[in-house]
Amino acid sequence: MTSISHSEAPAQVRAAPKTASRNAAFDHARSFLTLVVVLHHSVIPYTHFGHTDAKSWIGFDMVVLATDSFFMAMFFFLSGLFVWPSLSHKTTAIHLRDRLLRLGLPFAIAAVTVIPLAYYAIALRQNLDLTFAAFWWKTVTVGPWESGPVWFVWVLLVFDLLASLLYRLSPNLLDPIHRLSEQCFEQPAKFFLFLLAVTTLAYIPALIYFGPNRWFELGPFSVQASRILLYAAYFFIGAGIGVAHLNQGVLSADGRLAKSSWGWLIATLIPYCLMWGLIYIKREILGNPDPQPTWYLASYGFFFVAFSAAILFAILGFFLGSKRRWNILDRMQGDAYGIFLVHYPIVLWLQYWLFDYDLPAIVKAAIAFVLTVAFSWAVTAALRKIPGATRVL
Repeated sequence: MTSISHSEAPAQVRAAPKTASRNAAFDHARSFLTLVVVLHHSVIPYTHFGHTDAKSWIGFDMVVLATDSFFMAMFFFLSGLFVWPSLSHKTTAIHLRDRLLRLGLPFAIAAVTVIPLAYYAIALRQNLDLTFAAFWWKTVTVGPWESGPVWFVWVLLVFDLLASLLYRLSPNLLDPIHRLSEQCFEQPAKFFLFLLAVTTLAYIPALIYFGPNRWFELGPFSVQASRILLYAAYFFIGAGIGVAHLNQGVLSADGRLAKSSWGWLIATLIPYCLMWGLIYIKREILGNPDPQPTWYLASYGFFFVAFSAAILFAILGFFLGSKRRWNILDRMQGDAYGIFLVHYPIVLWLQYWLFDYDLPAIVKAAIAFVLTVAFSWAVTAALRKIPGATRVL
């Protein structure tokens, strides 16, 4: 989600590797993930588990299970790739200034504008007499102050600040991860096992302790309790890969991963199907117990992280190995971050408008998806014309 700007490296900082230049494969993956986020939010009302609309389709449950299991972790991974090179080019003060401008300012603005506007659509469905002014005041004074998808932005800011501190303490801290990445140029499965082991340790104990539904919340600052360490693991493993020369490691366009994306895609089917098997057991055999048994959480958590890691490799391998041009993804590259920030109220208001229409769920979801992409892209393009806005969006 983040972009990298360059400045001259101070003499006391080791020379930065040539990793921070734009990489088409990662840009394509980032734009693709942005579309996945919009798709995720476009279909949720039409799932059987969400079912906030009269229409539903089981296929959308399959989509949401898949997207929810990987896309935010992958965003953190992609963001982490460029952190170490950025830090090596900048003083701490400049890095913090850039991160606050790029992440802190958009989050602050979105928390008091975009997010209340989005959730007003839901509140209005329950109370047609509720004014936006009354809803906004209750949100920021009494709560709940939902953060929607922009929770990602403040968490990423915290990770960036932590990375800055760790880099100043020891620039070589993540070198072991990068050395492993280089060793896995022809053996991506070896790095997959490393990623799987670390994320298993980061996720399953937290999932068992907090459960799947608990969120840490303080005003608009919220994050899913069981996943915060998982996201940190993806971010810092990405940062480790990006320490130096991506073209020599597991994410090289000439490496084995770029030639085996279809194999990784097939590999995702095993944990994905096993997650569905456990969901069936929970609903039909266990009767949706609360709390869920420890064995169930541990099993589901393992399949979850296995699917997340496998589809990460499948998507990155596909874009690394692709020689074709992706016109829509190329055109979206500069606007992807803005689309992520502004799409949520657009999709919720479109769903509000579609609620009373007697249309199939697939039609409603398709309309919501296409119009959300179009409108949020147009809004972002307009905002980026404001002087200085491109430094933020």
